[in-house]
Amino acid sequence: MSRQQHYEFQQWWNKQRENQNQNHNSDLLLNDKSETPNFVAVEVGSPGGNHVDRERTRSSRQIKHVWLLKLIQIASSLAYVTNGVVSVVKTANRRIKSDASSERLSYRVETRLYRVIKVFLVIVVLLLGFELLAYFRGWHFSPPTVRRAADLVEYVYAHWLEIRANYLAPPLQSLTNVCILLFLVQSVDRLLLVLGCFWIKFRRIKPVAEFEYSSSSNLEDYPMVLVQIPMCNEREVYQQSISAVCIQDWPRERMLVQVLDDSDDTTVQALIKAEVHRWQHRGVHIVYRHRLIRTGYKAGNLKSAMSCDYVKDYEFVAIFDADFQPAPDFLKKTIPHFKGNDELALVQTRWSFVNKDENLLTRLQNINLTFHFEVEQQVNGVFINFFGFNGTAGVWRIKALEDCGGWLERTTVEDMDIAVRAHLCGWKFIYLNDVKCMCELPESYAAYKKQQYRWHSGPMQLFRLCFMDIIRSKMSFMKKANLIFLFFLLRKLILPFYSFTLFCIILPLTMFLPEAQLPAWVVCYIPGIISLLNILPAPRSFPFIVPYLLFENTMSVTKFNAMISGLFKLGSSYEWVVTKKLGRASESDLVTFAESEEAHGENTIHRSVSESGLSELRTRRENRLYRKELALAFILLTASLRSLLSAQGIHFYFLMFQGVTFLVVGLDLIGEQVS
Repeated sequence: MSRQQHYEFQQWWNKQRENQNQNHNSDLLLNDKSETPNFVAVEVGSPGGNHVDRERTRSSRQIKHVWLLKLIQIASSLAYVTNGVVSVVKTANRRIKSDASSERLSYRVETRLYRVIKVFLVIVVLLLGFELLAYFRGWHFSPPTVRRAADLVEYVYAHWLEIRANYLAPPLQSLTNVCILLFLVQSVDRLLLVLGCFWIKFRRIKPVAEFEYSSSSNLEDYPMVLVQIPMCNEREVYQQSISAVCIQDWPRERMLVQVLDDSDDTTVQALIKAEVHRWQHRGVHIVYRHRLIRTGYKAGNLKSAMSCDYVKDYEFVAIFDADFQPAPDFLKKTIPHFKGNDELALVQTRWSFVNKDENLLTRLQNINLTFHFEVEQQVNGVFINFFGFNGTAGVWRIKALEDCGGWLERTTVEDMDIAVRAHLCGWKFIYLNDVKCMCELPESYAAYKKQQYRWHSGPMQLFRLCFMDIIRSKMSFMKKANLIFLFFLLRKLILPFYSFTLFCIILPLTMFLPEAQLPAWVVCYIPGIISLLNILPAPRSFPFIVPYLLFENTMSVTKFNAMISGLFKLGSSYEWVVTKKLGRASESDLVTFAESEEAHGENTIHRSVSESGLSELRTRRENRLYRKELALAFILLTASLRSLLSAQGIHFYFLMFQGVTFLVVGLDLIGEQVS
């Protein structure tokens, strides 16, 4: 059904047409009368006639000079604008080519989606030109028909209206309805998670350990714990992570630290070795391991470390990424939960971020991850004892790792892989929301985009590999349904699919195919409510609710591309890119580290920042250009211009602000520019 016509504007249009016709008829009558004049014109001379002629000549010369100056100004302005456009285009091509040459694998994958988006952009621009022509001819208010077409253009437009209504709008409306249904299902899932979190808070439900360590605890009460720190070229953060682990309040006889270095930079290797030797001289049981062949990325690194002969002497293994800084009482708060609970395989703790207020990008990431830990992980841990392992800041029972097959190198999300396999073997998980481990958020959009690509392509790889294992497992039907439909399909596949399709493809198309409608409550109200639910666990971030909504839609193109690549094994879906760190340390860790240094007779605090040169790392660089985001920005802005012709307020404002957000992200104006 087409949108209602604007009758007031149509009446005004008809009156203007009638007035023009009347003026034309009156001009014809005057011309007829002028052919038979009833008077004689007599020229009367005056003594000042020559002076008047000179004034007229002078004024005409001045007018000529003024117009000549204006033409010169216009020509110079056009030349300036032309040169500016040419320089911008050259710079854009140069930056895009440099990015493509540095990341050829990712470039090949993105080119496929970019070509589709580019074709879509060309079609949208052509449709906008066609619709503007129809608007200025008045066809929006009185649509032409094929039989009454006055010229070729009107005939073509009449045929376009028939094709649009009979062949294009129905399938688009069907796709719209499917995406709206998926959107509502995902919204209900998000609402249920929030209600579950409220119930946990209201009933004060949380895991409780059977005992707590105290000063009177015997040495035998402390189990043997292996602590692993996998890293690769982590020049900026290696020292603070090693220091945080080595000052754990745990008997040194009952703990061994493995520094698993996969760095290919010999300078970084030497720095890490020196740091390990420094702690060895202090009496800490710490070893340095380096693989010559870096296969399997992080999973291969952990698998190699677990193959050591001395691992059989340890009962638990704690894993920390290189930028994580556990508190000194981390092990004392996590290990007791394993006592008396032989079915427990994993104790996962919450991430806390030292740079969450650094820039707009880190603030928006903090909203997402706070909801993930406060709501998703906590609700799943309390009600079903299963959630995805976050890859770090967790403690595993080594027996559980061995029971489910150990670390596998088949995906880029080895943490989720081993968690799913442990769940299929019947092991249980516990999430501790009140135990926090400090870490860093990516501060540049380039690093964040690579991280999100890996996080959304990996689950699809894993789903393709373990689907039949889930079907053949001995779990109950409800657990299988939760694992397949909620854990994988709804939250990993459907979410990026409908987010990109609905707001980046369907919404612009409905502006040019008005017979297919996208209701305002889908565009504005429901997304606003969901964004409000997402921001509830981080109430201080409430002023950023609108940027959060727009930025999440902007990231949907990256997540959709990653999801498709992982599901169909395309391009760089198996490529692992280490997220760039800046080496920020929390204030509490610095104080603790300073006390440890003073206790050993050292008065200086050696931070990784000083060794790596943070000032050099954070040098400003030229912004990168992201082609897909820029192309989608132009598509949405073009669709917003089309929505003006139909006077659709909500759709226009959403398309305009979303297009501007894509433009800001595409120009790399969000986050920190770090070389």
